Amino acid sequence: MSLRVFILAGEPSGDRLGGALMAGLKQLQPGVTFDGIGGALMAEQGLVSRFPMDELSVMGLAEVLPKYRHLKRRIRETADAVLDTRPDVLITIDSPDFSLRVARLVKAQSSIRTVHYVAPSVWAWRPKRAVRMAEVIDHVLALLPFEPPYMESAGMACDFVGHPVVAEPRATDAEVAAFRAEFGLGAAPFVLALPGSRRSEVARLAPDFGAALHRFTAAHPDFRIVVPAAAPVAGLVQEALQSWPAGTVLVDPNKIEAAAAKAHKRAAFAAADLALAASGTVSLELAAAATPMVIAYKFQWLTWQIMKRMALIDTVTLVNLVSDTRVVPECLGPECTPENIAGQLAALAADPGAQLAAMQLTMQRLGQGGEAPGLRAARAVLERLPGK
Repeated sequence: MSLRVFILAGEPSGDRLGGALMAGLKQLQPGVTFDGIGGALMAEQGLVSRFPMDELSVMGLAEVLPKYRHLKRRIRETADAVLDTRPDVLITIDSPDFSLRVARLVKAQSSIRTVHYVAPSVWAWRPKRAVRMAEVIDHVLALLPFEPPYMESAGMACDFVGHPVVAEPRATDAEVAAFRAEFGLGAAPFVLALPGSRRSEVARLAPDFGAALHRFTAAHPDFRIVVPAAAPVAGLVQEALQSWPAGTVLVDPNKIEAAAAKAHKRAAFAAADLALAASGTVSLELAAAATPMVIAYKFQWLTWQIMKRMALIDTVTLVNLVSDTRVVPECLGPECTPENIAGQLAALAADPGAQLAAMQLTMQRLGQGGEAPGLRAARAVLERLPGK
């Protein structure tokens, strides 16, 4: 009898994880069948999504409220589909506001096994989330090596399966040379500027990033600036660059085909000498490319006050956390000023090698050189199924 999997993802990052996991399950369990919700990458592995995944890709209270009734209906519909089809396992991927509500409804009426892919960051704040999650989740697939004890102490099985960043392709020397030639960079050193992938982030960070880069390039006139914009905010970034240093290069993925855009991004990360980036998983992408970085982020005042009081860690940068160092400098909250950012960039330019060992250690600890994360995740799911 073939394995029946109900799998759901609510945003592009989850679709990538889901596609790789499905490929791994197909490799290890021929004949596996899938049902659920996902995007293009999960569709490539055979999933026919019950409704478009982008209906769930909603961020922020202001965006959620107008769609609340519709989302609530989709949660109920999805849970009913799981209960009707009785799969061997329900796999939910990230998007906890949707995923865990579905799992709660399913568990209330069945004993269907539940697996959640991507552990909540209870090590950073709100540790009680793990206890509530354990009420409806049997097994967690963790992206970070220090997460399993937190999940296990709450009562869930948990396996570290590796971070997807270690499986991403790296730019070749030829791609880097072509990138430099196409954008007129020659052999000039350059700073990679990454002011975020959401409109709110770009609006808050771009002015300070631009002012900081004015200061930095005044003292380092040989440096260029390259901004590989995220597709949803490329227009906003282009507007912001009007006040940035002259000669800043915008890499707009909306103007070229998807494969070329990905190649440009890979090459930009590989070729950069330094990076100034918004806080987030981009720090791992930079570490994979061995690009030294400064992390900066400005929060809404109330968010910053809450974070200061609730945070359980002294750094927000995953490279610092995974490597158990604090070599990546951070300019956060009230410290996110042009003066501080420029100062940190100048210090990094003077000694860019200080971060290299920590970045290499981070990649090793995230699973680089081992089995692909999607295959590891699939193996973990199968090994913990009842009867195994």
